[in-house]
Amino acid sequence: MNTNNTTPTFEEIVQAYDTKVYKLCWYLLKNRSDAQDCTQDIFIAIYQALPKFKQESSLGTWIYRISCNKCYEFLRRKKRKKRFGIHVPLDDFFAQTVSSHQENPEEIQLSKEQAIYFWKAVERLPIQQQLAYTLFHMEGMSYQQIAAALETSLSAVESLLFRARRQLAKELSFWQTN
Repeated sequence: MNTNNTTPTFEEIVQAYDTKVYKLCWYLLKNRSDAQDCTQDIFIAIYQALPKFKQESSLGTWIYRISCNKCYEFLRRKKRKKRFGIHVPLDDFFAQTVSSHQENPEEIQLSKEQAIYFWKAVERLPIQQQLAYTLFHMEGMSYQQIAAALETSLSAVESLLFRARRQLAKELSFWQTN
């Protein structure tokens, strides 16, 4: 990518961020087709907004901000569709999040069940908490980067993560007691 202060080309952005953006969509949407569609929407939005990028924040933060906004829009649309009776089926997301190093079929099944239970618990979090949790734990972003991507304060990110962790711990306590 460009090392000077000029805006990188769209091709350079796609090359540098396509996997990261798709992975974020995958974690948040839990459906391969939805993640691919949303990733495409994100890169269309990036392409359209690229001439307006003023480098007031880092390129990565700007891309994550667009990505979070698009995923947030997608999740809102999805919830609205569910209210009207349209069910969006989950694909093999849960099965792919389970480590395959176990050899015992019983352990593999238990891990799959735990992964499904965990991701469904994450999905039940409010959207802002889902975004913060995913950006921190799955993408490895710092609190400052998350605040910039979500266009919120550092204390709001801390609060979102605290509430998300507390809710997940409460819901996942079932697995710890069995």
